[in-house]
Amino acid sequence: MTLMRRLNVELDRFAERFAADHRLHRTDVNAVVVIMDAAREGRPLSPGTLGAALNLSPPATTALLNRLEQAGHVERRRSATDRRKVELALHEQAVTLGGQFFSPLARHLSAAFSEFTDQERQVIERFLTGSIDATISARHESAAGHGGDSRPIDGA
Repeated sequence: MTLMRRLNVELDRFAERFAADHRLHRTDVNAVVVIMDAAREGRPLSPGTLGAALNLSPPATTALLNRLEQAGHVERRRSATDRRKVELALHEQAVTLGGQFFSPLARHLSAAFSEFTDQERQVIERFLTGSIDATISARHESAAGHGGDSRPIDGA
């Protein structure tokens, strides 16, 4: 568990450096990742879905999207299939900036993973997937233990 905590702290510190270098809030960086993942999966993402993913209230989500739009990273677009809906799209500059900054991390992590056999990587994948699922379960349990109050947190 100590190693997991240390990894989490180091990954946070790395992401915080990117946020500071580009005058973004940490939540802004998390939002860009959520939007990028949705785009990679071919899944449209609405502002409401983004807010839920980040545990933000609607006003906090709007403030977040306003910051990202002003920085030129995100655009709100009308859905091609239902013009009443709004979907989020990343500008290419956000993808390029993220790629430039995070590519050293990806390179170093890839080098570390390359030292493992395919079988060992499968075990690591199972461990990480189980750890993510356990963390989600603990978060839900914690919310239920506080009177079930899982309202979004206002702010970034």
